[in-house]
Amino acid sequence: MPWWIWLILALFMLAMIVAGLIYAALHGIRALKDMSDIGGQLGERVAAMGESGTSADTSEPPLFTQPLSVAQNRYAEAHADVIRSKAAKRERHTQAWARWKRFNN
Repeated sequence: MPWWIWLILALFMLAMIVAGLIYAALHGIRALKDMSDIGGQLGERVAAMGESGTSADTSEPPLFTQPLSVAQNRYAEAHADVIRSKAAKRERHTQAWARWKRFNN
C-alpha cells in the first residue's frame, strides 16, 4: 500500500480515539452531575426523616402490635369494599348492555 493510505488510516484512528475520549468525558461529567443531584435529594430526605414532630409520630401503632381483632375488622372492611366494587362494576356492565341492546333493536 502507498504511504498516504497508511497516513489516512493513522489519522482516522487518532480522530476516532479523540472522539471516543471526548464522548466518554462528556458522559462522565453528565453522570457526575446526575449523581450529585441524586445525592442532594437523598440528603434532604434523610434529613427530613431525622426531624422530630412529623405526622408519623402521631399515627397509630403498627398493626402487628395491635390485637388480632383490629386486623380482622380491617380485613372484613376491605373485603366488603371489594364486594361493593365488584357489584358496582357488574351493575355498570348490566346498564351498558341494556343501553346497547336498546340501540341495536
